[in-house]
Order: sequence, then C-alpha cells, then structure tokens
Amino acid sequence: MKMSDIIDCDEIERLIPHRFPFLLIDRCFDYVEGQSIRGIKCVTANEPFFQGHFPNRPLMPGVLQIEAMAQASAVLMSKTLKVDAKTAGIMFMSVDNAKFRRPVRPGDVLNIHVEVLLGRRNIYKFAGKAEVDGQLACEAEWAAMKVDLS
Repeated sequence: MKMSDIIDCDEIERLIPHRFPFLLIDRCFDYVEGQSIRGIKCVTANEPFFQGHFPNRPLMPGVLQIEAMAQASAVLMSKTLKVDAKTAGIMFMSVDNAKFRRPVRPGDVLNIHVEVLLGRRNIYKFAGKAEVDGQLACEAEWAAMKVDLS
C-alpha cells in the first residue's frame, strides 16, 4: 500500500464532522469509490469510555464498534459523493443484524471492513465487520443518508 492510498486523520476530518473524543477511526485505506473501504481504530487505555465501561475490566462498548464502522462508511460516502462536511453530513438511518462476537479491549487494533450493499441517490445500505487479530468482534448492517446541514 502506498502512502497516497491512505486516508489519514487530516483527510478524515475534512470528510466527516466527528472529532475527539468521538472520532473512532484513525485511518482508512483500500477505498473503492461507491463500493468499499477499510479502516483502523487503535483502541487505547485512555479512551474516555473505559472509565465507566468497565472500571476493573475495560471493554469497548458494542455501540461504539458499530459507530466506528459507520464512520468508515461516512468517509466512503463523503469521498464518493464529494460531500463538503461544512454544508452536508452523513446520518444514520437504521442498524440491523448487529452481532458481537469478541470483546474489544485496550491495546486492540479494530480492523474495519465496510461494503456497500445498495445505493440510491443519497441513501446507502452497508454491511460491515470489525475484527481484532483476525477474529470477528462485531458485524452489522446499517443505512445512512446524505443530508444538507444548511
């Protein structure tokens, strides 16, 4: 993979409005316009959600795993649709068939793969999975749409 193929944090922040502590992807790669993308979330011990989930056995909440996958899909849609994050955004519409298979803990690297199942106008349906060390941690399907923020 060439460095030019990597979508780094700076580009991610130009494409989607999420910021720390709610930006849940560190980089994306393997972008195929209108079809798929991969992303990475390096899970660190200082994530703010670990203070309460759970103090003696920190686990990344499943809903945040789904959010990380959704943010990767928002990067995919934003690049594909040439979205200007200042005037438009990608919003969740639904989540289906979410399953959690393995806990995600501090020190893990969440490898995300998202594929487009269906795309019509500004509405897309996705399937995604997140893995740690080649083991499935989470999978889901969801829908999102482009909305004007002005």
